[in-house]
Amino acid sequence: MTDRATSKLTGSSAVGRGEPRSEQAYRYIIDAINSGELPPGSRVREVDLAERTGLSRTPVREALNRLQLEGLVANDPSRGTIITELDQSMISELYAMREVLEGTAAGLAARHASEVEIAFLREINERDAKLTDTSELVRNNKLFHGTLYRCAHNRYLLRMIHSLQDSMMLLGPSTLARDKRAEIARDEHRQIIDALEARNPQAAEEMCRTHIRESYKVRLEVFFENYID
Repeated sequence: MTDRATSKLTGSSAVGRGEPRSEQAYRYIIDAINSGELPPGSRVREVDLAERTGLSRTPVREALNRLQLEGLVANDPSRGTIITELDQSMISELYAMREVLEGTAAGLAARHASEVEIAFLREINERDAKLTDTSELVRNNKLFHGTLYRCAHNRYLLRMIHSLQDSMMLLGPSTLARDKRAEIARDEHRQIIDALEARNPQAAEEMCRTHIRESYKVRLEVFFENYID
């Protein structure tokens, strides 16, 4: 990662108005992490962010402090402030929580999702088979999982999952670009939907947990390949 990574940001037009300036800076950085413009390991400087957002350094500093408390940025002795890089232990912990929370969401969805919601999940999954572009597959995958979370109809669980998703931004590029992963994930999604339609909470939770475990295996493959490189 280069020290000039911040210069790739899209500029102050991305900053919203009518909200506290520190919140504007916070949202700007979050969006840059999520889009890949500020990938894990890239250096971030107050002065660069202030220039790009059109804000002073004070709200930018406040935003960076908040992001550090949330674990999304870190201070590196040699590089200064950087976007957090996840090590193997952190990835393992993240996927362990994904398995618990998303498995719970699937189990609750089997009890509470409406027929219309389940039909929409199947529609999303069937649409996936027609997609070839990785970015479109990623968007459709996010739509599937986001819909599944809401099918649980539990606001507190949804809040916890959303908090976890902030850390998931640090994982880097999606594993759906890996050979056959999109096809395998689609079949795993189908099994989850089948369990929802059968109103079988135990099967839905187990299918979802299996899906997350398989995703974790692929993520570790990517991690070790990059580590070796």
